[in-house]
Amino acid sequence: MKVLFLCTHNSARSQMAEGLLRYLGGSKFEVFSAGTEQTFVRPEAVQVMKEIGIDISAQTSKTLDTYLDQQFDTVITVCEQATESCPVFPNVKQRIHWSFPDPSKAKGNPEKILSVYREVRDLMRERIERELLSVD
Repeated sequence: MKVLFLCTHNSARSQMAEGLLRYLGGSKFEVFSAGTEQTFVRPEAVQVMKEIGIDISAQTSKTLDTYLDQQFDTVITVCEQATESCPVFPNVKQRIHWSFPDPSKAKGNPEKILSVYREVRDLMRERIERELLSVD
């Protein structure tokens, strides 16, 4: 099953979702992520994923243009802005929207900010396990 996660900047949510599904789904999934804008993978996302044994440090931010001509089984938007500005993918069997808070908007001391990233990571893991991994 080929899955593409989309978010605005491809810096946190979509990157964490890509890493989670690749790790949890193993060879059953081909997993990619992209954004409507290219930025960088946030170090906080890398850190909280590493805490659960998933290394996303080699992942890079990409724009969705990279994937427009490819065929996917599922495209999942993980933020409101991406779902509104996402173009139609003509070769997609299923388009899904999951809304998660933007951890890059977290305020406070470093530990408070990381706690928001952890919360979003855990919400995404739960959703991936329930909606993608439990499907036969």
